[in-house]
Amino acid sequence: MKRNAADILKEAMELAPEARAALAGSLIESLDRSLDEEAESAWAAEIESRLADLDQGKVQPVPWSEARRRIAGR
Repeated sequence: MKRNAADILKEAMELAPEARAALAGSLIESLDRSLDEEAESAWAAEIESRLADLDQGKVQPVPWSEARRRIAGR
C-alpha cells in the first residue's frame, strides 16, 4: 500500500527534533544526485576550520535557541 506525503509528514512531525533534522537532511541529500567534488572538498575544509576554532577556544558555541532568537532579530 502506498502512503501519501501528508501521512508521512504527520508521522515525521512526531519525531524528536534531532530525528526530524536527520530525516530532513537525508531527504534533501536524496534530491541532489550529482556530487560536486570541489564544493564537497571546500565544505569539508570549512567544517574542519570551524571545529579547530571551537577546539582552540577562538569562538564560543551558541545554543540553537539563542541563534534562532538572533536570526529573528529579537
